[in-house]
Amino acid sequence: MSQTGIHLKNVGVRLGDTDVLRDVSLGLDARTVAVIGENGSGKSTFARLIGGLIARTSGELGILGIDPARRAAELRRRIAIVFSNPDAQIIMPTVAEDVAFSLRADRLRPAELEERVATAMERFGLTALAERPSHDLSGGQKQMLALCGAFVRNPELVIADEPTAYLDARNARRVADHLFEDVGQRLVLVTHDLALAARCDQAVLFADGRLVAVGEPDAIIDRYEAVLRC
Repeated sequence: MSQTGIHLKNVGVRLGDTDVLRDVSLGLDARTVAVIGENGSGKSTFARLIGGLIARTSGELGILGIDPARRAAELRRRIAIVFSNPDAQIIMPTVAEDVAFSLRADRLRPAELEERVATAMERFGLTALAERPSHDLSGGQKQMLALCGAFVRNPELVIADEPTAYLDARNARRVADHLFEDVGQRLVLVTHDLALAARCDQAVLFADGRLVAVGEPDAIIDRYEAVLRC
C-alpha cells in the first residue's frame, strides 16, 4: 500500500441504519484533490472517514500508509482537518493561545513554541490579533485562525470540508490561496465551489454514497454539471 496517498478498497460506512458510503475503491496520489457531489452524496462522510473521525464498516483503508483503525494516534499527528464552521475548532480564549494549543502534543520548549506560533500567526495575518479574544473575531478571521491552527503543526495532509462556505468573496479567496499554497502538504478539498475544484490536480465525484468518477477536474466537473442540468 502506498505510504503517501489515500487508498480505499471496497470500503463501506454504515451510520445507524443507513449505508452512507458503499463499496468505494480508489487510489489518490495527487497533491490536491477536490471532492464534489450534491448534498447527501457522501462527500463529507468520505472526508470524515479519511480524517479518522468515523470508522469504516467494511473494506480496506490506508491514509499515508496508515490504517486509521489500528494507528489512529499516528494519523492524527500527520493530518489536519478544517471545517466550514471555525467555531467548532476554536478552543482557547485568545488567538495566540489557540494556535499554541494545536502544538500541545509536541511538547516543545517554551522558546520553540513561541517561535512556531509567532511564525504561523504572521503567515496568516494574525499577529496584530494575538491577544484578541478568539470568539470576538470576524468570520473570516476565525477561519484564518482555524487554518493557522492546522498549518502550525506542519501536517502532511490537510482535509478541508467546505472551508469557504460561510465567507465573503475576499475571505474565501484568501482561505483558498492558503490551502493551495504548496508548503509540502497534500490537500483534500470537499467543496461545492466548482471554481475551487478546478484548481485541484484531481477530482472525485460522489452520488448516493457511491464513487461515480475520478479523474481530471475539468472532465469530472463537466460530468457533475451535466447531472445537475437533468
